[in-house]
Amino acid sequence: MEFELLYWHWIILGLILMLSEIFLGSFFIFWFGAAALSVGIAMLVIPNMSEAAQIVIWGFSSLMFAVGWFKFVKPLSRDNTKAGLSREALLGQIGQVLDPPNGDKFGMLRFPAPLLGSDEWLIISEDKLTAGDRVSVIDLSGNSLIVAKA
Repeated sequence: MEFELLYWHWIILGLILMLSEIFLGSFFIFWFGAAALSVGIAMLVIPNMSEAAQIVIWGFSSLMFAVGWFKFVKPLSRDNTKAGLSREALLGQIGQVLDPPNGDKFGMLRFPAPLLGSDEWLIISEDKLTAGDRVSVIDLSGNSLIVAKA
């Protein structure tokens, strides 16, 4: 019994693979499905394509779609913000002392541009600070910044 792959076999296979991605969530099988769809469409244009050519086109298309995704498209969706990483966003930032800390009393610092939604922060420092000093954030303590003279 001889079996012949028709264009609709590839289209159905492609749709099944692409829809299975909903349940798997790996976003890799999707590209095998997209390649199968491309073979189905190619067979509509070239109706008498051999099975070997179909498999070669499917393999090459799968490879190209996957490489294209990981090399060109996925890096565009990478989150380069520091949202949720408050410590990393604040360490090393330079600000100006508005009100120096005194004993157990917190001081106040202002950044040139708001950081994490605020441009003024409570500060703690072991250094003797005066209003107008430039300081660098070296650590965090709760909602306060630990600073040192810059």
